[in-house]
Amino acid sequence: MDDRININVSTVDYDKTSKALIHQLSMLEEMVHSKEDFAMTDSEFAFGWHFFVLSVNRSLVQKLVEMMGPDFRILKGKSVEKKFLTWLTKNIENKSPRFKLAIKEEMESSKFGIF
Repeated sequence: MDDRININVSTVDYDKTSKALIHQLSMLEEMVHSKEDFAMTDSEFAFGWHFFVLSVNRSLVQKLVEMMGPDFRILKGKSVEKKFLTWLTKNIENKSPRFKLAIKEEMESSKFGIF
């Protein structure tokens, strides 16, 4: 199993979205006493949108699960990864204009072959 969760991010404002993600994940690292548990690629611009990949260590997500306890289980999503996306989206949605988060591996194996 891969030790990182790769998240495709698409946004109309790379600066605001990337800063909001960095701020939120840095706060999470501070809360669970962790360091350097996420990384972000440079943005590629196409069709008026910026696309980049956010990579988060599973250990950071697991610490969030342990910290939140039952509150994490009630988040929308069937898997830990989907619940983490829900948590991350809720925490940055008011700090960034239009953006979308998706698990990279799921998009690559899509039956429609969009990505």
